[in-house]
Amino acid sequence: MPPADSADSAGGPGPGRPAGGRSRGGPLRDCLDGLRMAGGTLTAVPVAAPRVDRAAAGWAMGLAPLVGAALGAAAAVVLAASVLAGLPGFLSAVLAVGALALLTRGLHLDGLADLADGLGSGRPAEGALEIMRRSDIGPFGVITLVLVLLLQTAALGAIADSSPAAAAAALVAASATGRLAITWACTPRVPSARPEGLGAFVAGTVPYWGAGAATGAVLSVSALAGLAHGGAFALSCALAAAAGLAAAALLLARALRRTGGITGDTLGALSETATTAALLVTAGAAA
Repeated sequence: MPPADSADSAGGPGPGRPAGGRSRGGPLRDCLDGLRMAGGTLTAVPVAAPRVDRAAAGWAMGLAPLVGAALGAAAAVVLAASVLAGLPGFLSAVLAVGALALLTRGLHLDGLADLADGLGSGRPAEGALEIMRRSDIGPFGVITLVLVLLLQTAALGAIADSSPAAAAAALVAASATGRLAITWACTPRVPSARPEGLGAFVAGTVPYWGAGAATGAVLSVSALAGLAHGGAFALSCALAAAAGLAAAALLLARALRRTGGITGDTLGALSETATTAALLVTAGAAA
């Protein structure tokens, strides 16, 4: 994760352009460095980023859905292995969702709990942000975590009972959608809530064309993954991705009104919200 003291002010340059203006190594190097940064920031995999600047950060946030799809595929392997071992759908889903949490160090879930505590406090922006900074989890955070994890496992388990292949496709689509929500939260006109931290470092780094391209890629991958369960389910997976993004947009609007911008916790909360909504839609389609 980028260090807080290296973050620039929000609303800066997009992919391929560092804070000073020009790219340091060209678009290809920026892309590769951004991909490594995305892996190191969004997963528990120890990936060393050769450079940490806003140019690389823009690519990292733009490529976040690719990392999400890889995480979903890894969790799908756990799910498939559990089903083949004879475990029922719900228990297989618990193991798959647990694998996702392990692969991300629980950072997105932690962000969800922190944002829930901040928004649930009813305090003004500064007070809510102060609550989000704390390392402990309050009652709003606990309740939100329990509900979200129950929804994710129950939805995924229901799909697995219908078709393990459909459940694997749903995992890939939902995980990619969750990270796509992060991509859109890093587009211009979405400010940072603080002058430092991850939110300030990545705010405004993804241009709209980059977010649009990522959206098209996620919709395509979701539909292709869903083909494992038929054409109708492929369409449902694409619709689930759209629904997940819409749910994240509603939460982002709420967070911006209450805190004035994004933080690292906000990004994590958006990811889990979009993932959950996408799984719920695919569960309904599979049923």
